Formats: sequence, C-alpha cells, structure tokens
Amino acid sequence: MFGPVKKAQRAWTRFVTFDPERAYLDEAIDRLDLERRQREIDGGLFRRRTSFY
Repeated sequence: MFGPVKKAQRAWTRFVTFDPERAYLDEAIDRLDLERRQREIDGGLFRRRTSFY
C-alpha cells in the first residue's frame, strides 16, 4: 500500500538534493581534471547569467 508513496518520496528527495556542481566534479577522471573542473566552477560555470535588458 505504501510502496508507491515511498517510491515517490525517494524520487522527490533525489530531485531536491541534486547538486550539479558535485555531479560535475564526480565525473573527473584524475587530479588534473578535477582541478580544471574546480577552476571552471570558480569561474562561474554554474552561475546564472544576469541580463540587464
């Protein structure tokens, strides 16, 4: 009876707690790749672009 409710709750929790920066860093294959990805994030890779128009 509570199976579908638990499945929906688990899916919602994963959706809400998803961190794109962390997922991007987890894909690094070595230390140099990780450092490059960190610099890209620090440079604003995942920041929202503001528009002044």
